[in-house]
Amino acid sequence: MSVIDVDLAQRAGVIRPLHGINKGPLAQGGLISLVEPQRAAGIPSLRLHDCQWPYPDVVDIHAIFRDERADPGEPSSYDFALTDEYLTEAKRTGAEIVYRLGESIEHGTVKRFVHPPRDPARWAQACLGIIRHYNEGWAGGFHHGIRYWEIWNEPENRPAMWTGTEEEYLQLYRVVARALKEARPALRLGGPAVGNLGRMEGTRLLPSEFVTRFLARCQQERLPLDFFSWHCYTADPEELSKRAAAVRQLLDQHGFQGTESHLNEWNYLPGNSWSGLSRKATPGMRQSFEDQMAGATGAAFAAAALIGLQEAPVDVCNFFHGELGMFGLFTGQGGSTPVWEAWRGFGQLVRLKDRLRLPLHPRPGLSLLGAIDPAQETALLLAAFRPPEAGPSPRATPSRCRVEFRGLPAGRRYQIRPLSTLSSAVPPAAAGVVRTGGAVRFEVSFPSVVLLHLDPP
Repeated sequence: MSVIDVDLAQRAGVIRPLHGINKGPLAQGGLISLVEPQRAAGIPSLRLHDCQWPYPDVVDIHAIFRDERADPGEPSSYDFALTDEYLTEAKRTGAEIVYRLGESIEHGTVKRFVHPPRDPARWAQACLGIIRHYNEGWAGGFHHGIRYWEIWNEPENRPAMWTGTEEEYLQLYRVVARALKEARPALRLGGPAVGNLGRMEGTRLLPSEFVTRFLARCQQERLPLDFFSWHCYTADPEELSKRAAAVRQLLDQHGFQGTESHLNEWNYLPGNSWSGLSRKATPGMRQSFEDQMAGATGAAFAAAALIGLQEAPVDVCNFFHGELGMFGLFTGQGGSTPVWEAWRGFGQLVRLKDRLRLPLHPRPGLSLLGAIDPAQETALLLAAFRPPEAGPSPRATPSRCRVEFRGLPAGRRYQIRPLSTLSSAVPPAAAGVVRTGGAVRFEVSFPSVVLLHLDPP
């Protein structure tokens, strides 16, 4: 039995809204809109990368500035129409936009757009034209007030994201970051949206050679680096928090104490392996991969990660991704997944705002976060997740545990909602609720997510 004492008078600041996502709310060429659910969950930020993938016709530089030889100072050199609609809908969600300047990933053997720009200076001016259009009304544009502009994505992921050399990316970053900062000093510029951050040894990060070169170049040449962006796909939610602490230490060591840390791609990686999505993977392997990511396991992982990141030194987080299908929060037809239900549950805590002083990890495998508002409406989010155990014969562990919340006000109406299932029936994860004055007891299964909600008195 895990006993957790709850004192509604004890506060620990506010819930940090770290449930940002990648991709905007328009999917399948505009056929499906996710504006309302994203707005209802209080999504704090939308990073625009791989939008409308696998046929990206918005946001990417090639989709807007179609001819690299064109004059970036002429409005006629740009095709803004589709991206205008996409960003207009993104703004309707209420989220802050993080605009990735660059291209979407290309997995095929033929690469069309992920090449180094022929003329980095001209490319930088094209980026400035996009900024002027969406922030300053230029060329019949808007005043969206987009602060964050990211220079490319995963340039070390060659050739899927970059067909050039590391040095060519470092030169591109130097030219673009300097040009944009000189033209618009208030913008927050960053990168490199690195996928291979490096290897962890305990709590210490051994950065990849590319990361070391990037930070050294920014330091030596005093290049703008308002935020450092990085990615992590893992089967252990605690790794996200460990890497966040290591990244913060790495930035500080290089003199970037004022640089923000953006974990702007993360998700559950079944088995801690990409084999389920390799070209050699069978349809069954791919389906199993997707089912795990979108089902109860992925939901419990996501909730545990969001809870653990509350005390991590990270500034912005963006789950990959908030759209449809593989890796997404919604099914291919726009329906809810268990991961989305957990996401929406976390959004309820953000809405209540004030964080209760509770242990983030009351026992191994359990993660807990509580929130309360001035009217005493209260919610407790509990995630039950255990990373897969290593070795050919993993040690057997209990599949369920009993939890008791003590100290809850007597006489209050409460509701226990399982968020890791879409069934209308009450599953074992939330069965066996016992009322004993100010205590609530129930059994939770692994993996699962449960939300305990108390109405205002």
